[in-house]
Amino acid sequence: MYRNTYAEINIDNLQHNVEEIIKKYPEYEYYIGVVKGNAYGHSDKICKYIVESGINYLAISSLEEGISLRKDVKKIPILCLEPIDIKYIEKCIENNITITVHDYDYYRKLIKLEINKPLKVHLKIDSGLCRLGLYNKEQIKEVVQNLKLKPNIELEGIFTHFSTDGIYDESWDNQYKKFQELTSEIDLSQIPIIHLGRSQTLLNHPKIPFANAIRLGIIMYGYNTTPKPLPNDFINRLRKLKRKLYNKKHNISKTITDVDIDVKPAFSLYSEVTQVKKIKKGSFVGYGRIYKAEKDMYVAIISIGYADGFCRRNRGRQIVINNKRYDLIGEINMGMIIAKVDESVKTGDKVTLIGEKIPMKEVASYIGTSIYEGSCMINDWVPRVLIKNGEVIEIDEKNI
Repeated sequence: MYRNTYAEINIDNLQHNVEEIIKKYPEYEYYIGVVKGNAYGHSDKICKYIVESGINYLAISSLEEGISLRKDVKKIPILCLEPIDIKYIEKCIENNITITVHDYDYYRKLIKLEINKPLKVHLKIDSGLCRLGLYNKEQIKEVVQNLKLKPNIELEGIFTHFSTDGIYDESWDNQYKKFQELTSEIDLSQIPIIHLGRSQTLLNHPKIPFANAIRLGIIMYGYNTTPKPLPNDFINRLRKLKRKLYNKKHNISKTITDVDIDVKPAFSLYSEVTQVKKIKKGSFVGYGRIYKAEKDMYVAIISIGYADGFCRRNRGRQIVINNKRYDLIGEINMGMIIAKVDESVKTGDKVTLIGEKIPMKEVASYIGTSIYEGSCMINDWVPRVLIKNGEVIEIDEKNI
């Protein structure tokens, strides 16, 4: 690293999360770790460590990700959840990447290919999200029958994806029923891996009887997204009653909201103070003269900016230096930010931008995004420093 701006990835927390999930939900045969988007911004270098803790399948979103993963993870199966161009099928076979058949035309191209080595396939069903997936019962039956007959193709799995957590709406139940309807003319028991659920399904619904796999996304990275119980004041008691009546009226299946699971965030973001200066009352700070000093004050310049994925919406939020919170002022620059500080802050001090004292949920809420996007926003130019037992075990510097 040539500057002290980096994301720290706590491997102990990631492994703890996987082990806690499997301990609490032991009913599955396959625990699919979703590591698309450079493992939600955590670095694909984490994969070998989560495999050690019980993840026995990985899921990515592009062939590029799969090929990169194969450098560290040689044997674990990898499913690409999104389409891979037919012309790269040989590359998939070479790297043992399981492909997704998401479309009838894609299937027709695949079935015509001469495939000389084993290729695993999962079939994607569109049960109502209206993104990828087959949504015609007759076509699904045809695809399953013919893929099973095709030499060197193994129809290993079938799956769908829910659009909501299904706690306070009908969509989840409707999609579940739609999946059952669309697959009613095929024998699901003859397909080795069935995965409908993601983190919210795991936490908020009883296990789907015929599903033997679960995709672990945001929960694996340390975030329980189950809505917090409402306070018991009069207004919220009315809200609870309204929700209960709504669920009863629409025959919404049983959901679980009081989820007690000990998961810990693994992502932190740090930088350092590169300069501290005292400025005079009336001075303007940064581009656009948008912040005016109302009195003599100290500012700290910190080495990160929107070119690193630290977007301009961070302006005005707080950061932490020496266990004390300070406000960001002025405009976010391409490679610098400015904080209003005091005389205790010195050049070289460590700055926490996201971490234990300023959690991702708080930051994501402030900048108007989700915790999913929060870590993914920090681009790969920023090194990922993997920590285990308090020691650096690996540094992922994709820019070197």
